[in-house]
Amino acid sequence: MRTLRWLAAALMAAGMAAGAVTPASADQRALTVLSFNIHHAEGTDGALDLDRIARVIDRSGADVAGLQEVDRHYSDRSAWADQARELARKLGYHVVFGANIDDPPSAPGERRVQYGTAILSRYPIVDSSNTYLHRSPDQEQRGLLHAELNIRGERVHVYDTHLAASSQSDRAAQGRQVADIIGDTRRAVLVGDLNAEPGAPELAPIDRALTDVWPAVGEGDGPTLPSEEPEKRIDYVYAGDDVTPVAARVLDEEPEASDHLPVVAELDIG
Repeated sequence: MRTLRWLAAALMAAGMAAGAVTPASADQRALTVLSFNIHHAEGTDGALDLDRIARVIDRSGADVAGLQEVDRHYSDRSAWADQARELARKLGYHVVFGANIDDPPSAPGERRVQYGTAILSRYPIVDSSNTYLHRSPDQEQRGLLHAELNIRGERVHVYDTHLAASSQSDRAAQGRQVADIIGDTRRAVLVGDLNAEPGAPELAPIDRALTDVWPAVGEGDGPTLPSEEPEKRIDYVYAGDDVTPVAARVLDEEPEASDHLPVVAELDIG
């Protein structure tokens, strides 16, 4: 069945210009989704520039953007900003934030120190949750952020995650959790920095549950890291069984914006 869906997706993409992603407004069933590890808006040039991140997202035409490494009143490295809320304001999107690091304020009367993932959406977010994933004692807490969207009267479930960077065993446990949580949810989309390349055994549960959009409709290897000379594909968009991949590309117009390149995909949610 999945092979047939990939063939259908290839036929749908055949009429598109190479590498192009059509804005969702061109097709009522289309949804353009972005995954972007923003590195708390610090670029490879050392500049902290949230406007640059907003510009990359805006240029992508994304209806929904799943972001990783997002600061919220975290430290002076990001000017103590609520980056998710500021990006939503700059772009005119709805937003939810998942705090995977959630520490007490640095001083009385200050806000909690948080770091995690965010989902930005042109469409209303009607429900959201953040689930902590497995963590060994010496590892950073990771999570699975979920946003339920109302898209032209249909409910679409978008998940965003950032798996463990330095522990394969943690990634394996987290991959199983992610697959179990999403399960057979209708109209499900998963984005994230999975810190593993295609075919890694820790991604097998996710690969069995969902369709990796890139091999279905992308061209070439699709590397995203490091941004200025990418060699590895560790940033993903996945689609559920009732979501059809149409097109995908890696955005390399402004590689200095982060240490990762974003990946954008057009999906048919009909």
